[in-house]
Amino acid sequence: MLKYILKRVGLALLTLFVIVLLLFILVRIMPGNPFPSERMNDQQIAMKRAEMGLDDPMFVQFGRYLYKLLIHGDFGNGTSLYYGAPIGSVMTTCIKNSFRIGGMAVLLGSFVGLLLGICAALNRGKFLDGFCTVFSILGVCVPSYVFLIFLQYNLASQTKLLPYFFDEARFMQSSVIPVISMSLFTMSTIARFTRNEMVDVIDSDYVHLAEAKGMYGSRLITKHVLRNALIPIVTVLAPLIVDLLTGALVVEKIYGINGIGKLMVDSIAGEGVDYNYVLALGILYSSLYIGIMMVVDILYGVLDPRIRVSAKGGDR
Repeated sequence: MLKYILKRVGLALLTLFVIVLLLFILVRIMPGNPFPSERMNDQQIAMKRAEMGLDDPMFVQFGRYLYKLLIHGDFGNGTSLYYGAPIGSVMTTCIKNSFRIGGMAVLLGSFVGLLLGICAALNRGKFLDGFCTVFSILGVCVPSYVFLIFLQYNLASQTKLLPYFFDEARFMQSSVIPVISMSLFTMSTIARFTRNEMVDVIDSDYVHLAEAKGMYGSRLITKHVLRNALIPIVTVLAPLIVDLLTGALVVEKIYGINGIGKLMVDSIAGEGVDYNYVLALGILYSSLYIGIMMVVDILYGVLDPRIRVSAKGGDR
């Protein structure tokens, strides 16, 4: 198992390095001006480019950027968005807001989705199964920002129960609308996959064998059905977690949440495309995705004994 984990960690680090290199090259060769041209003349822009080392060869720039990033955790400073401010300090606040709201959305979506999927699978062909199926289709097809606008109108504008826009001073009240709207897609996806996987497992031979041996009820569901159904569900959940933790771009922009998604939109749609923010946020997105997928690989070894056996035999 240790060899299996070390191999996954090594592959994750190598993948991240390649992604950082490609992101850096793509950002540097993008057309356009990273500085606010409306507020700076050509001479000022040339001086700023020389000051930031943007005229140096590409490999020199990448080596300097990688050194600052690995040794000091320095993503550099903004060129147009929050001009001159350290990117790390700006991102810290945004990460905090996105992770808190996204984390609640992950927990709500996963818990309710699993519950709905289990109920649908255990009541196959009945009313509850049909209800969960319709709910899953609506949750997957309707965008999160549509649910957000619907909740804003009904819970904020009409009843005044919750804030219409995000207010950090009222964080919990302000989180209800975005958490519900962002969690519905995850909720629907998990419910659909849980239902389908559990139905397949329930119809499998080893479950029928367990029933023939006298195992019924919750013990059969938890020991044989749910554990085997969780393996593909974990795979589906991983990218959904990344999307929720990094913030839904449109949801954060509409609701005024100072999060990672809104920061990405602002860095692209501002006076000038802030390449440093685009690069830093791209690295953050990639790191989260790779890290969570690595955790998923390790969880496979915990949930599926066959993977542990394969790892002991040379990870074939």
